[in-house]
Amino acid sequence: MRTRLTDILDIEHPVMLAGMGGVSYSDLVVAVSEAGGFGCLGASTMSDDELDAEMADVRSRTDKPYGVDLLTAAGDQTAKVERIIAAGATVYVAGLGVPREVIDLCHAKGVLVMNMCGKVRHAVDAVEAGCDIVVAQGTEAGGHTGRIATNTLVPLIVDAVGDRVPVVAAGGIFDGRGLASALTLGADGIWVGTRFIATPEAHTVEGYKEKLVAMAEDDTTVSRAYTGKTCRVVRNRYTEEFEAAGGQAEPFPMQYIKSVQDGANHLGAEGRPEGFDPDKEFWPAGQGAGGIQDLVPAAELVERFVAEAEQALARAQGAVTA
Repeated sequence: MRTRLTDILDIEHPVMLAGMGGVSYSDLVVAVSEAGGFGCLGASTMSDDELDAEMADVRSRTDKPYGVDLLTAAGDQTAKVERIIAAGATVYVAGLGVPREVIDLCHAKGVLVMNMCGKVRHAVDAVEAGCDIVVAQGTEAGGHTGRIATNTLVPLIVDAVGDRVPVVAAGGIFDGRGLASALTLGADGIWVGTRFIATPEAHTVEGYKEKLVAMAEDDTTVSRAYTGKTCRVVRNRYTEEFEAAGGQAEPFPMQYIKSVQDGANHLGAEGRPEGFDPDKEFWPAGQGAGGIQDLVPAAELVERFVAEAEQALARAQGAVTA
């Protein structure tokens, strides 16, 4: 399945692993990239040493392209981006803001810059600043997210900037029908998070994956409880108590720090860390969790996305030609 995205990234399939902080570590990145998709490390929760180790592990196990995702809102990322470049990553993915200070640096070293966008104006700003790819992320997505639905946002962003850069669809995509839909809306590929959490390779605390399998589509909520920014997460006692208390959050990153101090945030940990309470935990999750029925190896998921998309597109074509 060839699109502008597969061409610019030099990959086989237009399926990208979301760079989920605390979840997308080297095992998952390697599995997706080796399967012909695009793996992306979620580095927002990593120390410099941990990031270096994860990037080295990726490069020791695959020569396929991969990226690294950081949060622009966390401050100047120049030092980390220099580490990313040195480690051989091919794409820097920026969330929560346009990374203007490092775009020229990345381009000078042959590294592409991708930006997460929840509104049309975000995408326009990103492209005008020099970003090479934009992700149109609908509110259905897990983690930091906006308020506009995927099926509305994707074609609007395609219309606004799709003639200049590839557009990637995100939000609520859990199988190949989502890839087929994204392509028909004018996108060049998909950025998938929640579905890849429910894989053996994902880096999570105890119970996170199993919770996703058991969830319905309405078991998430958009809350500022964990980071101070709108974030779609598993609804639990912590989010409900936060809303009952008035829903007032500290600015980012102070609210993130508070959730850690409250023992409600163990992103980046594995197993059952001290103070772990599954009814308080910061578990980002999209509405697509309602379509997750089992744990599936990441490479198999990539293959499923493509095969199911081809079937869906064939059915649609049949309806047109019938």
